[in-house]
Amino acid sequence: MTVLRSLLLFALAALAEIGGAWLVWQGVREQRGLLWVAAGVIALGLYGFVATFQPDPNFGRILAAYGGVFVAGSLAWGVVVDGFRPDRWDVIGVLICLVGVLVIMYAPRG
Repeated sequence: MTVLRSLLLFALAALAEIGGAWLVWQGVREQRGLLWVAAGVIALGLYGFVATFQPDPNFGRILAAYGGVFVAGSLAWGVVVDGFRPDRWDVIGVLICLVGVLVIMYAPRG
C-alpha cells in the first residue's frame, strides 16, 4: 500500500507541476493572459505541497526520483495535450528514467 500511495503522489505531483508549467507557458508564450499564468503559479505551488506527503522522509531522494517521473509525465503530457509524437529515443529515455525511479525509491534497503 505504501508503494501505491507513493506512486499516486508522484502522479499527482507531476500533474500539478507539468500542468502548472503548461499554464504559465500558455499565458506567456501563447499570450492567453495573466489568469493563465496565475493558475499555473498556483498549480506549481500545489506541486510543492504534494511532495511533502511522500512516505519517505528524505527530500533529496524524493526529488531525485520525481525527476524521472517528471520526464515521463512531460512526454505523456505532450502526447495527450499537444499532439507530440515521441520517437524511439524519447521512449528509451523515459524507460531509463522510470527504472531509475524504481531503484531510487523502492529498492530494498537494510
